[in-house]
Amino acid sequence: MKDTTFTLLVYSWIAIAIFIFPLVVKIVAPYGRHTTKKWGALIDNRIGWILMEMPALLVFAGFYLFGSGPKPSVTWVLFSLWVLHYVNRTLIFPFRLRTSGKKMPVAIIFMAIGFNLVNGFINGYYLGTMATLEQYPLGYWMDIRFILGILLFFGGMFINWQSDNILIHLRKPGETSYVIPQKGFFRFVSCPNHFGEIVEWAGFAMIAWCLPALAFFVWTVVNLLPRALHHHKWYKEKFQDYPPERKALFPFFL
Repeated sequence: MKDTTFTLLVYSWIAIAIFIFPLVVKIVAPYGRHTTKKWGALIDNRIGWILMEMPALLVFAGFYLFGSGPKPSVTWVLFSLWVLHYVNRTLIFPFRLRTSGKKMPVAIIFMAIGFNLVNGFINGYYLGTMATLEQYPLGYWMDIRFILGILLFFGGMFINWQSDNILIHLRKPGETSYVIPQKGFFRFVSCPNHFGEIVEWAGFAMIAWCLPALAFFVWTVVNLLPRALHHHKWYKEKFQDYPPERKALFPFFL
């Protein structure tokens, strides 16, 4: 693929994210607490999670590992960060869920598969084929972008994993009623798991410092910000005693 064609593809992908953002703010994604049969056939949510996330893992890894580029050492770090996140999201997280019997729409799964195919491709192809030694020299390890990016990535991952763990253990086995999370970063925002994931990919984009990583970060915000707003609204409507100082996604701000 020519560089100009690839760059145009990535810019178009970013433009699509910006275009659909107002739409996804209005439309409540129908899974989890918002699941509805109005979106068609449903499937077990564990199977759904695996099907949704697997393309991001396999497509990215395939295009990186079989790419024809020189693969500077920093790109191996980026490869490892991506795989670490998606191995957890695809092969570990679904089996930790205490949501026996819950389902999600097949339509949402297909949308997520398309999203992950594109993001896995543009990032895997870029890092595996287009990245150069001049772009990521050995000295890049001491670059402020690498240092801050690593701190952001693992800081975000900690918040994301801790928040997921709190949600998973929020109810005892067999319980189905919703309660207000109180621990960790839930003291500040309704969706710290989403906040942590945004911080993660901001760190990834800072390390990579390339258009595909920026595109993925933009899409992460476009996907998770509306979801956090919808969750926050649901909490406030569901619980009269919901903490009024708690924000939706970004502590003390939004």
